[in-house]
Amino acid sequence: MGAWDIFKDAIFSVIDWLYSWCGDWGLAIILITVLFRILIYPITRKQFKSSYQMQKLQPKLKELREKYKDDPQRLNQETMKVWQEAKFNPLSGCLPMLLQMPIFIALYQVFLELESRVATPDTIRFYGLIPDLATSPALVFSEQGIVAALPYILMLLLFAASLVAPMLVTQQSDRNTKVMMAVMGVVMLFVGWSAPAAVLLYWDVSSYLGVGQQLLSRTLMQRKEAREELETVDITPVKVEVDRKERKARPKKHG
Repeated sequence: MGAWDIFKDAIFSVIDWLYSWCGDWGLAIILITVLFRILIYPITRKQFKSSYQMQKLQPKLKELREKYKDDPQRLNQETMKVWQEAKFNPLSGCLPMLLQMPIFIALYQVFLELESRVATPDTIRFYGLIPDLATSPALVFSEQGIVAALPYILMLLLFAASLVAPMLVTQQSDRNTKVMMAVMGVVMLFVGWSAPAAVLLYWDVSSYLGVGQQLLSRTLMQRKEAREELETVDITPVKVEVDRKERKARPKKHG
């Protein structure tokens, strides 16, 4: 058994323990997702900060792109100057994402293998909402029809919408970004159609918790900036002009 399998087994052991505590696999998946999000928050917070800084710099960068559209070299120089002045590192948002990817992939694979890992697969449900977390929307639809597949389809739609939600939080208005995210949402509909419901449940909870954390981080950063602006306000002393009367020379006494 390799190190990766040991890592996945450890994650499943935590989920299995949560299931023994709460008695429902769906709730256990939600709990492990919440735990995972809390643990990686110090990392993702740096990612949110990078995204927030980048958004604030967009108007200035857009102005530079228009001003130096015929001079790529000067554009690069001016862009670097803006980043340096703002103390912004464009790579700072990538590192947190890379650090959390192994855990995300391990969780994803564990949920794909959930049916083979659980001793009694018929118990892999989310109370009465999702009867079978080990099956996919496509399989339920083909075997039981549209009515039985409705809860799975709802999870699938939330799964696709989760890609658009971060864009709404950051208030991205760039047309290319909107088109790209819309296309990604459609692609995710096809990907999620054949994915087990356990994967969709995990992804839905993780995505919207991430949006909540992003909103929280954004609010805290805005409040911090507001406090710093108040603290750095220059209080200029009020100058009071006083008209001084010219002293008249005293008459000299003659002895």
